[in-house]
Amino acid sequence: MTRSDLVEELASRFGQLTHRDAEFAVKAILDAMNDALVAGHRIEIRGFGSFSINRRPPRMGRNPRSGESVAIPEKRVPHFKPGKALRESVDNRNQDDTSPVSGDRRVG
Repeated sequence: MTRSDLVEELASRFGQLTHRDAEFAVKAILDAMNDALVAGHRIEIRGFGSFSINRRPPRMGRNPRSGESVAIPEKRVPHFKPGKALRESVDNRNQDDTSPVSGDRRVG
């Protein structure tokens, strides 16, 4: 699902929302989440999951072309941990789905 799909879904579920209002709502939510993560805060949405920032320590890497050692600096990366309800609903969906390919992906 893309951002546009999310806007379409929101607009269709709430008939009183125009497409433009749905766009503003999605943008406002995503901007607020982005700002919170940049500030180092944790976001918890009960039943869905939590977003947090993980720290990756500095390490030594290797340039694959030259073989030379390269210092890789510390990094902060976003992390999502699904909540119990989301994990269970996804797991139940996978058990009900008998085909090896799910969603709208097509083979060949």
